[in-house]
Amino acid sequence: MPRGKYVNHKGRSRHFTSPEELAQELKDDAKKKRRPKNDEGEESEEASEKSEGEETDSEEDSDDGGKAKGVSSLIEIENPNRVHKKSTVKVARVGVPEKVEKPELSRREREEIERQRAQAHYQKLHAEGKTEQARADLARLAIIKQNREQAAARREAERKEKEEKKKTGTANR
Repeated sequence: MPRGKYVNHKGRSRHFTSPEELAQELKDDAKKKRRPKNDEGEESEEASEKSEGEETDSEEDSDDGGKAKGVSSLIEIENPNRVHKKSTVKVARVGVPEKVEKPELSRREREEIERQRAQAHYQKLHAEGKTEQARADLARLAIIKQNREQAAARREAERKEKEEKKKTGTANR
């Protein structure tokens, strides 16, 4: 026995599979794939001789197209990340466009379009002054205009007073 924790594999004999054994395994695999099934869905007598614990490649392949296991048969879910193979299209169909349907919009896209329509409608009403916010804005603007006019009139009056004082002040000298 080797000393230490790890075993050194150097220098050990190697085992190579003979070409005859490889050929025999290939033949066995081909037979398993070609093995026909009976009407009841069971495999032929050759498979019944094998132990029940072993599964063949043909059984694994039939699981994909056969009856789904568990809850997956009740709920049909399509994985969006799965890459689908492109189906071949006949040349005759390529030139003839069939009834082209609009792609259905998702809920979010429909809501976004509806929101944009509502916003455009509101902006139109706001520009016409028909919304409450527009009325409040117009009232506020009217008050601001009035204040500015009063301030401008007051400044104009003060300017005239200063000019009058200047004229009277220069005339008194």
